[in-house]
Amino acid sequence: MPSVATQRWLLSKLLSLPAPVLRLMSGGGVVYQGGRTLDPRLQFIAAQARREPPLPTLSPEEARRASARLGALLTGTPEPGVTTEAIAIPGPGGVIPARLYRPRSQDPDAPLMIYAHFGGGVLGDLETCHTFCTILAATGRGPVLSVDYRLAPEHRFPAGLEDMLAAYRYGRDNAERFGAPLAQAAIGGDSWGGNLAAVVCQDLKRAGEPQPVLQLLIYPGTDVACESASVTTYADAFPLSKAVMDWSMGHYMGPGDDPADPRLSPLRAESLAGLAPAIVVTAGFDPLHDEGEAYARRLKAAHVPTVYRCYDSLAHAFTAFTGAVPCADVACREIAGLVREGFEGRIA
Repeated sequence: MPSVATQRWLLSKLLSLPAPVLRLMSGGGVVYQGGRTLDPRLQFIAAQARREPPLPTLSPEEARRASARLGALLTGTPEPGVTTEAIAIPGPGGVIPARLYRPRSQDPDAPLMIYAHFGGGVLGDLETCHTFCTILAATGRGPVLSVDYRLAPEHRFPAGLEDMLAAYRYGRDNAERFGAPLAQAAIGGDSWGGNLAAVVCQDLKRAGEPQPVLQLLIYPGTDVACESASVTTYADAFPLSKAVMDWSMGHYMGPGDDPADPRLSPLRAESLAGLAPAIVVTAGFDPLHDEGEAYARRLKAAHVPTVYRCYDSLAHAFTAFTGAVPCADVACREIAGLVREGFEGRIA
């Protein structure tokens, strides 16, 4: 099998072909669903990925390896001028591995961002959002602490959530160690990481603790108890389909867990008032689109300062596609710019 570097080179050459050619090579014309047109590069990548065994037919370990291989092909080059350091966080189930990102041009007034990667609570590690975390650090000009929380089915709900709560409290209480303001921190994540970030804010509220200075929720899962219209429209989307969602939650939740529990489905919380200012981002070709948008609407209705963005031509997990899909790279930089604005108090 060719090396990853060779495969990346070949993929970059293919993806540089004109859009009509990419669509023909993908087996069809323009992909238009739900009033949106899919980026032709994503259309091509999806067509190639469908030649591989479907993720729900794999064991969690096999799926993790497959996800890591795909990520290595699609991710971009890390931002220059960002240093990394391994951090060990004391957690409820033992040490939680984490990675600290610090930009060369760090602003001492920028808070620490504690970040949770995507993966449905089953997949992912510190490499999953590595490049995106460097973009967040460089553009946001603040430190980022990426957390390798426990995964299911080895550690079902609420293990990963408890790790993120512990990581947030550790980051907040040790912020000065990382060059950030004392006792201030933000929290963020994408996909299930966005779910964890949203629930951490709600758990802190229930515990009577101060809110993060900002919550960044990128295509978050917010309601596992309900099938929205986008779940039907994009049921066969790449890389997240309804079958993948069901497979993930089948591993993540235990037999006695209630999908309507707000700690699994934060959209079902009785009130969102008093939560941290929010940046909520969705992708157009994503089963989770509607519940992410619904969470943003509820935050705004509860008078929580909220910025909402939808990237119509992109698909779920685009934070990991920065090396293959230029629109994904642009979106990630825009999101990091919104984070910088949030740090400066410019979210209304």
